[in-house]
Amino acid sequence: MLVRSYDPARDRDAAHRIWREIGWLSDQDKDREGMDVWVGAGQAHVAEVDGQAECLVLTAPGTIRYLDGQLSFCGVTGVGTSRVVRRQGLATRVTAQAIAERVLAGDSVAGLGMFEQGFYNRLGMGTGGYEHRIAFDPARLNVAGRPRIPRRLSLDDAEEMHAARLARYTSHGAVSMTPAALTRGEVMESGPKGFGLGYSDGEGGALSHLVWFSTDSVSHGPYTVLFMAYRTNAQFIELMQVIKGLGDQVDRVAMLEPAHLMLQDLVEQPFRQYRVSRQTHFETGIRASAWWQCRILDLAACVGAMRLPGGELHCNLTLHDPIAEYLPKGYPWRGVGGDYTLHLGSESCVKKGHVSGLPLMSATVGAFTRLWLGVATPTGLAVTDHLSAPQGLLEDLDRLLCLPQPHIDWDL
Repeated sequence: MLVRSYDPARDRDAAHRIWREIGWLSDQDKDREGMDVWVGAGQAHVAEVDGQAECLVLTAPGTIRYLDGQLSFCGVTGVGTSRVVRRQGLATRVTAQAIAERVLAGDSVAGLGMFEQGFYNRLGMGTGGYEHRIAFDPARLNVAGRPRIPRRLSLDDAEEMHAARLARYTSHGAVSMTPAALTRGEVMESGPKGFGLGYSDGEGGALSHLVWFSTDSVSHGPYTVLFMAYRTNAQFIELMQVIKGLGDQVDRVAMLEPAHLMLQDLVEQPFRQYRVSRQTHFETGIRASAWWQCRILDLAACVGAMRLPGGELHCNLTLHDPIAEYLPKGYPWRGVGGDYTLHLGSESCVKKGHVSGLPLMSATVGAFTRLWLGVATPTGLAVTDHLSAPQGLLEDLDRLLCLPQPHIDWDL
């Protein structure tokens, strides 16, 4: 098995075959073109077996918001393994090496959308927070007023839509992927029935806020909001007014709940809607799932971003990082495992080695990443994840780490 960079001229057909075998690609030329755009958006690695690429791993650069700051981010945007090499460890090893290369490029955090909980834990990933997906009858949205007439948006506007997404309102944990090709790929994946509506505000007429939909049935839906971007509350309300306007014809719209509000507040009679629509093609309601994972790559940078005004805390920290097992021997980065002294407060830092007399917290890098992000409380992580510490230290951490719930706000 040879891990190497993807070569379009040599590997394109094999990459298409991998995605067809896992059900991500049809035989249509437009779908193959969309895959090529997605693969070309960042870095691609393959595992070659008997002269053929049999595993394809994609990464792309971005940023992740942590409190009021930004950290560099590696998004794992695709992992696919062909039928003939399943359960051979190829996906794990290629993904580990792809992430490690992004560490050498300067990324501080890595993340991905998982197909199932547990698999990527072996690479140090920790499960992110719950995301709420809400489905509703758009005619029953409780947003007063009439929106302005929006612009029609199409694939031709992909770069402008991407710029608007990068400039959107974000909250703690939000990811922004840098390559514009990723937005183009999402738009292409939505197919010929996908469409967008948006507005250009301010000087120069640049796109300021927008919503992009996909659907299999244009006439009555359901419609799915693939992504939305806005900078102000007023712009968000205007987009919701646009969605409400579709309710003259469309019976159901589904979307992720924005991080900064409870979307149920804008839905009239949500429980009645659910009872009436239950077990139909247009079922409404809210579902929660934790579908994304993250891990710390640069411990010093991530801890340094923890500006916590609520007090000071010192402890010893032992981190266990399993990713080293899947990296080639002699690779310059071996993960972040080791013994540290952790200082948390208005200025936070981490130093190599333990200090005598301090309480000890021991954790996998995945569990510590969840603590760092605020996915769950330290006391809760001590129950459900691989984290242990004296009860007094856990309680002190609970009081200090009053972090907002992280929301990724980008489909990796």
